[in-house]
Amino acid sequence: MNPNASLLQSRRIKTVVLGEWLQKARAQLRHFPEISISSVYAIIGYVLNKPSHIGLSHPEIYLSDLNEKELYVLFYRLLAGEPLPYLIGKQEFFGIDFNVTPSVLIPRPETELMVEIALEWLKKENRRTLIADVGIGSGCISVTLAKHLPNTSIIGTDISFQALQVAKGNIKKNKLENQIQLIQTNLLSGLSTRFDCICANLPYIPTNTLSSLSVRNFEPSLALDGGDDGLRLIEPLLYQAKNLIRSGGQILLEIESTLSSSVFTLASLVFRDASIKIHTDLAGLPRLVQININGK
Repeated sequence: MNPNASLLQSRRIKTVVLGEWLQKARAQLRHFPEISISSVYAIIGYVLNKPSHIGLSHPEIYLSDLNEKELYVLFYRLLAGEPLPYLIGKQEFFGIDFNVTPSVLIPRPETELMVEIALEWLKKENRRTLIADVGIGSGCISVTLAKHLPNTSIIGTDISFQALQVAKGNIKKNKLENQIQLIQTNLLSGLSTRFDCICANLPYIPTNTLSSLSVRNFEPSLALDGGDDGLRLIEPLLYQAKNLIRSGGQILLEIESTLSSSVFTLASLVFRDASIKIHTDLAGLPRLVQININGK
């Protein structure tokens, strides 16, 4: 008899079944009601390179030692509050999966409002348009607009080289290199092109507010901190945009809900003849500022 046979057999006997691992995970999850079991299924799918429902459909499969270790590492990071998208490296936005890293803000449903308003307006234009995506981050806004509007060209800017690398990967994954150009710069600095539409989801959380939010523990402060009044980047962008938006163009800004009045006032000062509208999100909170130049 092979002397290693008994050792191999004992290892097989000790191999963990996925359903057993899930049972232990569920027991610990009872102490963390804010965490959904669906997040655990997503981790399982990521580690096993299978659909996330594998934990439901095939609890009988065996886990390798490496799989078990990876699952526990990610599971405990999840319990510690680390966002699921960073653990599995992706997040869905507007029906598209985007690669994400801790170098970029995690795409959120609230930002889909900006895409919806932009698409509605741009489709009415019915011609080739040039769009600026300021603070492109993961590229979720640019990629989504480009996929729905193949007749558009987009320039995405970001001050972070790491963020631009993430955006570059998502652009390549969606085969949109011919539509989207990336530039590392502060807002729109150094650009002279006039745009039909400028979209910006800039850092807008006031510093004092951010200090009390758990989001600061994991997502990049560069993408969150809007300064003392939340307008640290929004104000200079509006003044830059004044010289870079064409007549009849549109500017869309995502904002923190408490900033609606101050951003409306600021936009009214910079664009005196513009039509300005505040859109609310699904929670009924002010979330998007729409500036139509010359009231068009």
